[in-house]
Amino acid sequence: MKDSARERNDILDALTDTAGLLTRSMDARLIQPRGTRLGYAIHGARDKEGVAAVKGGIVAGREELPAAGPCEFGVDDDIARIILTVMRFDPDIRSAASLRCSAAVLEVMERLLLDCRSFEPGKAPSGISTMDWSIASCCKEGVPDVCYPNQGGDESVFIILGEDPVDVSNNIIMISNRILNIEL
Repeated sequence: MKDSARERNDILDALTDTAGLLTRSMDARLIQPRGTRLGYAIHGARDKEGVAAVKGGIVAGREELPAAGPCEFGVDDDIARIILTVMRFDPDIRSAASLRCSAAVLEVMERLLLDCRSFEPGKAPSGISTMDWSIASCCKEGVPDVCYPNQGGDESVFIILGEDPVDVSNNIIMISNRILNIEL
């Protein structure tokens, strides 16, 4: 088993490489208004300090080209909570990204045969984080490739899940390549 410092460095390297690839390859229309989140957890992570993320997310830069901040541990509460929730169901699924939600993108993901499961945020019991409950509700019968709210909205997101950032980015790039001529 890798030592903790080495694993953390490997996680940061993989995440940095993936963020760079996505800034060159993803369709900027998939980026959320507040930035697309991307994270990757160490084995057995228990809190946000065990989850590395792109600080500030991947954002639309000048001329609509994506740009990414540095990758660090403990910098993104939202993506950390998502990954930690998913890891309770499958500890091998340690990476996630968020994308702008739209019906057209959902159709593309379904045509790509990605396992897409929806949740109803309004059904979360009081006292439980809506996002934690939503992700958990999608993972009860195995972890899907994508989780999303069943009703859209400006802040709605697709959560792309995978074992590592390469899995996640491969799906994002496939989606990007398929939406080139589609109006979102």
